[in-house]
Amino acid sequence: MYHDLKMLYWWPNIKADIATYVSKCLTCAKVKAEHQRPSGLLVQPDIPEWKWEKITMDFVTKLPKTAVGYDSIWVIIDRLTKSAHFLPIRKTNSTEKLTRLYMKEIVARHGIPVSIISDRDSHFTSRVWQSLHKALGTQLNLSTAYHPQTDGKSERTIQTLEYMLRACVINFENGWDRHLPLVEFSYNNSYHTSIKAAPFEALYDRKCRSPVCWAEVGEAQLTGLEIIS
Repeated sequence: MYHDLKMLYWWPNIKADIATYVSKCLTCAKVKAEHQRPSGLLVQPDIPEWKWEKITMDFVTKLPKTAVGYDSIWVIIDRLTKSAHFLPIRKTNSTEKLTRLYMKEIVARHGIPVSIISDRDSHFTSRVWQSLHKALGTQLNLSTAYHPQTDGKSERTIQTLEYMLRACVINFENGWDRHLPLVEFSYNNSYHTSIKAAPFEALYDRKCRSPVCWAEVGEAQLTGLEIIS
């Protein structure tokens, strides 16, 4: 919040005021969860050399069922830029359907990745999924149970996504799927401490035009509340 606001505003004790505001935010108190100490030591995966070459993926399940039947989200993250795609799915979707969705949303936009890190979900261990990536030349790395550091980036992103979704569920209940594109936009346009930038900026080498600033990048021009709403 501080990094988003400091581009447009400044006042004395801005950091302290923001920290106080967040600490008293009822929505934040409802959606934030306690963190557990990570378990076990693990060799860290190699740092990716290019964008969307090495990705991680996981599922967020047991969400309130929407009007069209979505009850899960497929989270796919680029390990280098931290940019992510949040794809609404049904838990009962077959591996073939997920494969078509993967080709449409990931391969068509970013090309074929070099490697994928995921957990041992039945979809990822199925013969269809394994044979597809063998044909594409993608290496599949499955994480070990109780070692969240293996795909820590996806776990951390999912944790952030769950916070945002809980806020959506509180306000929108079973219509969360209609707001998921805005959640994805908000996530990709938010400052990340680890990369010292927003994922959108890391991916495209420039800041994203947002509802707060529709003018050209570099010009701070606020718009009315009507267009933001």
